[in-house]
Amino acid sequence: MPVTQQEIENRLWDAADELRVAMPEAQYASVIFPLMFWKYLSDTWEHQHEEFLADNEGLDDLSAEEAHEIEYRDYQSFEIPIIHPGTVQKRRASWTSILATITQPGLGKRVRASLQAIETANPDKFSRIFGSMTWTSEEVLPGEALAAVMQAMDRTPKMHEGNMSHDVLGGAYEYLLKRFSDGSGTRAGQFFTPREVVELIIKVVDPTGYESVYDPTCGSGGMLIASANLLKAHGGRGYTLKLYGQEAVPDTAGVARMNLFMHNLTQFKVEVGDTLKDPRFKKPDGSVAQFNVIVANPPYSLKWKPWTNDPRALGGMAPQSSADWAFVQHMIASMDPKKGRAGIVLPHGVLFRGGQEAAVRRRVLKDDLLEAVIGLPANLFYSTSIPTCILVFRAPCTKAEERRDGVLFVDASNRFTKAKNRNILTEADIADVVTAYHLKSDADGNPVDPDGEGGLAARFVPITEIAANEYDLNIGRYIKQAAAEQEDLGTLIEAYNVARAERQKAEQRMLAVLAAAGIEGFDE
Repeated sequence: MPVTQQEIENRLWDAADELRVAMPEAQYASVIFPLMFWKYLSDTWEHQHEEFLADNEGLDDLSAEEAHEIEYRDYQSFEIPIIHPGTVQKRRASWTSILATITQPGLGKRVRASLQAIETANPDKFSRIFGSMTWTSEEVLPGEALAAVMQAMDRTPKMHEGNMSHDVLGGAYEYLLKRFSDGSGTRAGQFFTPREVVELIIKVVDPTGYESVYDPTCGSGGMLIASANLLKAHGGRGYTLKLYGQEAVPDTAGVARMNLFMHNLTQFKVEVGDTLKDPRFKKPDGSVAQFNVIVANPPYSLKWKPWTNDPRALGGMAPQSSADWAFVQHMIASMDPKKGRAGIVLPHGVLFRGGQEAAVRRRVLKDDLLEAVIGLPANLFYSTSIPTCILVFRAPCTKAEERRDGVLFVDASNRFTKAKNRNILTEADIADVVTAYHLKSDADGNPVDPDGEGGLAARFVPITEIAANEYDLNIGRYIKQAAAEQEDLGTLIEAYNVARAERQKAEQRMLAVLAAAGIEGFDE
């Protein structure tokens, strides 16, 4: 009887729930995901091993070396090695082998040794995949608690292809990601972007077969997986995509790698490191590698150390107080020159903040790289309640003719459904945004086929109008109802910042006129 999605999700949550006496819910992911992946690898290896034995029942005259060669050539795609060979502690580094010792002292040490042995035996596939494994320490997670988690997880059905599909397995992994995020508050933003936001971005940038997809702040890998899923849903072959990600937190990078494997995606590379300081994907000449599709939800307004001399710094340097535009600059540099496009989620401040950010924004607009600004509702994310926006970029001179020398603005700020902990976008909301993004515009910039009552407000704004507004991209400047429909605190703060900036500009002009007339003292 096939394993149901509900069954495996319930069993896995029962295992996670055993941690409630030992650690906060925000830390569950660091334990459950490595254990789940270890069980998946072990179940898969043992299933393939049983097939090998059944198919080669009459080959008892094979030497151990010959049997090993045949099994790993024809049946296994990874190795579960022997740990402590030649000693009384000798055993395979598998789930079932260690589970048999669960009542013995030092369980955490044996689990750690097994996971490290699997990483070492499969460096191309599983190097550092299990993360720091600090939870294997008795001081962090007592042996009794670890034993209870493993016993509960062992009640899940066998996690191999002969027993459950990768769709079910990947769905279970996604279920846990969301469940952990719902329960861990703002910390969840470090590794989980709400799936409906991911789906919207992917549908806008629209990856096609055999393209490369890159996420410079990949978290748990959701955007990379969504790219393959969307292609598959459209009748394509998701496994043909070449997937690349970089993540600053090693444990989170491990979560991403496990997530990709659970979804049966093997054409990927996830590197660890600070993308702005140390981009890991490069060309032979040292410049950053370029990709067909780039997607990201970077940490907002991150303090950073600005580059001193970096070719990515288009239009100048983003300020130390906020790396938002630095992430944009990196993504622009990473776009394939022929058909590169990028979608990034950022706070509204990137649309209008002055100073160094304004200089970068002006250059990006003058180079006609920004295709669209899509305003999203407030409180969509686990890490912040402020409204955000999606910025869509195209490589130089690759915009469609009707999108050149201007920017499309789409206001989806009032399109959401209230849920328990946050707002969500429905499938209908996502479809309406995608429709508005693809609509052509008339001479006044309005959609030629507006959605009618309840539809989204959208307008294509020529660069001349944006330049007249000093390259300010605040959506309310171009779609008037946007400001009226967002009365939440985040929007009011942004409106105040805009007004303050305009007042300061006016005061500077006034003081300059007075000083030229010999009238001074007003600025004291």
